[in-house]
Amino acid sequence: MKNLRIFYTFFLFLFVSTMAYSQVPIKKPNVSGGFYPGNPKELSDQIDSFFKKASVVPSESRVEMIIAPHAGYVYSGPVAAYGYKAASQSSCKTIVVIAPTHYFNFPGASVWSQGKFETPLGLVDVDGDFAQKLIAKDKELAFMPQAFEKEHSLEVQIPFLQKTFKDFKIVPIIMGAPSFEVCQNLAKALADVVGDRKDVLIVISTDMSHYHSAQIAKSMDQQAISFVRDLNAADLWKSCQDQTVELCGFVPVTTALLYAKEKGLSVKILDYGDSGDATGDKQAVVGYFSAVFSEKSKGQDKKKDDQTLPLTVAQKKRLLEIARQTIVQYVQTGKTLDVQETDPRLLKEEGAFVTLQKQGRLRGCIGNILGSGPLFLTVRNMAIASATQDPRFPPVTKEELGQLELEISVLSKPWRISDPKEIELGVHGVIISRGPFNKGLFLPQVATEQGWTLEQFLSYLCSEKAGLPPDAWKDPSTMIEIFTAQVFSEKNL
Repeated sequence: MKNLRIFYTFFLFLFVSTMAYSQVPIKKPNVSGGFYPGNPKELSDQIDSFFKKASVVPSESRVEMIIAPHAGYVYSGPVAAYGYKAASQSSCKTIVVIAPTHYFNFPGASVWSQGKFETPLGLVDVDGDFAQKLIAKDKELAFMPQAFEKEHSLEVQIPFLQKTFKDFKIVPIIMGAPSFEVCQNLAKALADVVGDRKDVLIVISTDMSHYHSAQIAKSMDQQAISFVRDLNAADLWKSCQDQTVELCGFVPVTTALLYAKEKGLSVKILDYGDSGDATGDKQAVVGYFSAVFSEKSKGQDKKKDDQTLPLTVAQKKRLLEIARQTIVQYVQTGKTLDVQETDPRLLKEEGAFVTLQKQGRLRGCIGNILGSGPLFLTVRNMAIASATQDPRFPPVTKEELGQLELEISVLSKPWRISDPKEIELGVHGVIISRGPFNKGLFLPQVATEQGWTLEQFLSYLCSEKAGLPPDAWKDPSTMIEIFTAQVFSEKNL
């Protein structure tokens, strides 16, 4: 009898243990009913309304990665919808969601490797096979459930995924406070595991600057966006460490930029906004942006040589220093600054504009589209021109020197387009011309600063800059060229 009891006890223990192990772990939501509606219909309808208002068409090329914000839906949902809508035609069987930690401090990255995640819209399976392959790639990758216990930054992406795709699994990753090297290793591991698969999407979760005025936030955030646009992971990392730029998810975003470089992806910025758009309070806002990464088209490869090589933070500071010293010396003495430079990047011949502002208002802006000589000398010469030769303004006086704010735009070589729809607002500067005498140019930041639509941007360019009728851009005889620019200012650096 004793042996029988032992047998039954052992059998019961084995049965219970097997049942416990075989149960699929389900991650319950942390912020349902808080960051987003807890009612399934209300949640579904809200996301539908975001998609309806997002003025972006689904991408014809396969989207491989998106960046989306993670605040409460009423604040960041409209911006997040842009990325998901753009990616909605892509085939996705595995979706890797990489988000930052807000509560649990640790040095690596935590990968949830089995089970399901629950939202009011239902359950989503974890792609355990993909997760385990990823974990095996790097010792800094492991499963630490504490990283997910309170976190919202990953969870809020899942309902958007459920409304956008069908029959997919997720690989949830929370990143702590690792080194730049860990970001590099994760990017490489992701690229290795993804391999040639065409059904994997990566979602990067981040908000931008926190609790500044909308004007300051926009300035900081545009600098961060320029790093993203240039796939400049090193300067983004450094600027976030220095706190000249703010992204709460800068670790995942750094990883994303490294991954994009590894895979040869191009990036497109879709939308930018802040919490004040929802509340009306522009005194202390949180910034949000949405972006997509895709394979480069053949046309993009042809234009690769026409793009500007990314400038480092040190190189940008040097150009601003040259511009500032040049203006001060010229206004005070009438003499041109004698400056020498050995940095090979600053010796390249490239176009540049120097923009002067005084108390938030334009005080001068002149540039050279293609450049004449080394970049650092073009900047020096355009600094003098902006301060003393802009026909819209009198020359800068000595009394004004301490009130000026300087901004520099380093331009790529322009290329001609046949369809105005190729223009990306905030990304492309535009040159409109017809014949030898009618020509006008707007820098990329003009559209963003003015809040113009594409039609307004082109109409004002024709009428105000090129001396043409507002609708001349629709005429096939009008030449339209576009270019990109690296834009940076003293207040951002």
